Amino acid sequence: MKHTVALIPVSTYDQAQVDAAVRQGVGLLGGVGQFVKPDEKIVLKPNLLARALPQKAITTHPAVFSAVCRLLREEGCKHLSYGDSPGSPTTTPDKAADTAGIAEAAAQYQVEKADFASGSVVAFPEGRTAKSFYLCKGVQEADALINICKMKTHALERITGAVKNQYGCITGVNKATGHAAYPNSDVFADMLADLNLCIKPRLHVMDGIVAMEGNGPSSGTPVNMNVLLFSADPVALDAVFAALVHLSPEAVPTCVSGAKYGLGVMDDASIEVVTPDGILTVSQAREKYGKADFDVFRGVIRKGFLFNFMPLLPFLQHRPKADLKKCIACGICEESCPVPEKAVHSGQGKKAKYDYKKCIRCYCCQEMCPVKAIEVYRHPLTKLLSGK
Repeated sequence: MKHTVALIPVSTYDQAQVDAAVRQGVGLLGGVGQFVKPDEKIVLKPNLLARALPQKAITTHPAVFSAVCRLLREEGCKHLSYGDSPGSPTTTPDKAADTAGIAEAAAQYQVEKADFASGSVVAFPEGRTAKSFYLCKGVQEADALINICKMKTHALERITGAVKNQYGCITGVNKATGHAAYPNSDVFADMLADLNLCIKPRLHVMDGIVAMEGNGPSSGTPVNMNVLLFSADPVALDAVFAALVHLSPEAVPTCVSGAKYGLGVMDDASIEVVTPDGILTVSQAREKYGKADFDVFRGVIRKGFLFNFMPLLPFLQHRPKADLKKCIACGICEESCPVPEKAVHSGQGKKAKYDYKKCIRCYCCQEMCPVKAIEVYRHPLTKLLSGK
């Protein structure tokens, strides 16, 4: 059986056009009734990574969020709430939602704020990597979750989309604990697959009208991708996202882990892309709607070959690096670091300084830097070890 991803081309955040596109995209999947019932408690989960204006492409655009709210109300859904737990230790869910325009959109459709500030441990004994999660109260109280994610690059996982967006269902400080407990891209992706299996989102909507490339997920560059994507399968949706930016899903840890754990599928043969003009293969969608020069890291380290260079490994490893000319010594990078002893120190007038012996390469510092002062440094010699 094919796993379906709906793709609707749309090049503007004009509300009427986005409303029509969301209605059409969900319709191509069978309609709202395929995913939720009118009397269920439904929580909407946008991407509210940080306190950022919509045009920065860091957060889900309010026009897309609004369109989902309107569709659900039109279909008679009575109990709607929304929320996300931002990654920044200095940002509350309310502040992030207000700045992103999500709070205003929610108020228009009388969608209540769910509690994403407090939570408790939820056991998940069937998990293969993670046996429990500290889930936000708002997620636990809901019958169903609809994921409204953003199309962006990500320093740790290459891209962040449907699978990764569920990490915001874990409350603030516990996200940092998770990075320390799952300290590399592969095991972190395994945990995310378990998290999605635990939460079981019903529907995934990806805002890719304006995406983010480069130094994502918060310090990159907005870029027009002109699409909205929809699916019940988060892995298939992320695989189509990867295809549109000419990246193999096998290079995306969340796709690999998601397929391995049975969360969804990532191979082209198992996915069909439905559009207003008919059904496409993944490769046809790539050719018609893709962007080959999308700025995303594409290198693949050959681990066996790298073993021969073990003495040089500390110098060749990717690592966060601060541009001290941009650094404002705010200390957010240090607050965001999940390592107990802290791998980076900043604040009180002192600019960011790293201890790479402690650094676990989670890139939380890069993700949360408010002035784009931190990037992932990749040594030029690593090009010799890549599959590019």
